Amino acid sequence: MKTLLINDEIKYTGTQLSPHWIYKNFHIQGNCIVAFIGECEVNLSHMVDIEDVINNEPIYSQKMLNFIEENFNASLEQMVYKQRLLVTITKEVIEKYSPTVKIMRSGDDLYINNKKLSVSIATKSITSSLIHFGLNIISDGAPIKAADLINDAKINDIKEFAQKILELYKEETEDISLAACKVRGVLE
Repeated sequence: MKTLLINDEIKYTGTQLSPHWIYKNFHIQGNCIVAFIGECEVNLSHMVDIEDVINNEPIYSQKMLNFIEENFNASLEQMVYKQRLLVTITKEVIEKYSPTVKIMRSGDDLYINNKKLSVSIATKSITSSLIHFGLNIISDGAPIKAADLINDAKINDIKEFAQKILELYKEETEDISLAACKVRGVLE
């Protein structure tokens, strides 16, 4: 699993959740995950979550920490498991950085004080499976009651926080692969 924390700000529009976006823009080929900061505005025309489209719920965040993963070996269901792993690791990192913050995970979403901190989706393209996971850095202007990393999670160094998540996620996914390779098959 290759990782990259992108220094440039990128506005997330939903178009980044497409096959080979990471390869075409950052020359990282194969299974990888990247993180970047930027405004997030996903209109219904680029929305992958059909439930959000039906409910007419576009996504907006003035500033968001985004993670995009592309995997060429995973089924959609496996990618949903990986999505939940990424969300759980993020929850654990927030708890480590800010032990007094009460954060809750429900499926692939994180909440602080009943305010939604994150957005997330896993999907399949013609060549790969993909995840987008975003965390509000600033919640001002969000279309719903939202939490953010700075005010609610008490995370100030967003890049350091992002790098820690990338490192732990890489370690965990590589450890899972090794765990699958070290066992003997059974016949009965």
